[in-house]
Amino acid sequence: MSKVIISCAVTGAIHTPSMSEYLPLTPDEIAEQAIEAAEAGAAILHLHARDPVDGRPSADPAVFRQFVPRIAAATNAVINITTGGSIKMTLEERLAYPLAAGPEMCSLNMGSMNFSIHPAARKIKDWRHDWEKPYVEGMEDLIFRNTFRDIKHILKVLGEERGTRFEFECYDLGHLYNLAHFVDEGLLKPPFFIQSIYGILGGMGPDPENLAIMRTTADRLFGRDNYMFSILGAGRHQMSLLTMGAIMGGNVRVGLEDSLYLGKGRMATSNAEQVRKIRRILEELSLEVATPDEARSMLGLKGPQSVKF
Repeated sequence: MSKVIISCAVTGAIHTPSMSEYLPLTPDEIAEQAIEAAEAGAAILHLHARDPVDGRPSADPAVFRQFVPRIAAATNAVINITTGGSIKMTLEERLAYPLAAGPEMCSLNMGSMNFSIHPAARKIKDWRHDWEKPYVEGMEDLIFRNTFRDIKHILKVLGEERGTRFEFECYDLGHLYNLAHFVDEGLLKPPFFIQSIYGILGGMGPDPENLAIMRTTADRLFGRDNYMFSILGAGRHQMSLLTMGAIMGGNVRVGLEDSLYLGKGRMATSNAEQVRKIRRILEELSLEVATPDEARSMLGLKGPQSVKF
């Protein structure tokens, strides 16, 4: 088995400030938590931006520039910029900073989908900001859009023109077939980094059997030597699914974007806490953790020297 790549998704665009006092919101908080996560063992840092005033998701390149260069200067981690942004952003907004920076890696959701955490609104009585409650409840009637044409455009302007490679976010079995379509069209070449995602309402459930189905389907569509498999378990399913996936030869993703908890009833106080926990689990299983440069080699990345942070 090859070494295991740990990715860390530092803040995301789904959780809101009222859900956890530890969620990084300002550029300083995002930078500090990302750097700490890299020091703990994360080879890849998956980054979103937040409005520094009230913590709402932001696509403003000026906000990204307040923390991404600082992270790049302080760590050797692979910096992975979202192209998903939030469900309320246009494609142009989502791509504004990635197109300017041309990062080594970007995330790429492999289809349009219902994507929601609206039931979480029932659990919160006190909201810190006026935007939060309608944002969370409103997900019930919103669709995250990534059409075939959208995906093709992203592959062209980021992949072909800027040499960026992708974390292909696959929330359902059909997303693997969408990825295979673009391979058949000659728009993608291996190695593919497939992030299989479980436990998001609107996507595939967190059943362990689904992990096995995704793994065997990816083997059939791409051949195991042509892709790197990774696992994202949302919420309370994070560590159990990641452990199972690692045993099956997969890589792992943690971070406060994916889960606000470290264990049952215990909130994570930082992203690094989750990185340290999964690293400890991996090492107890006699699995080695990949360094950033080893991850670059495994994923065929262009290297940080070609990035405009």
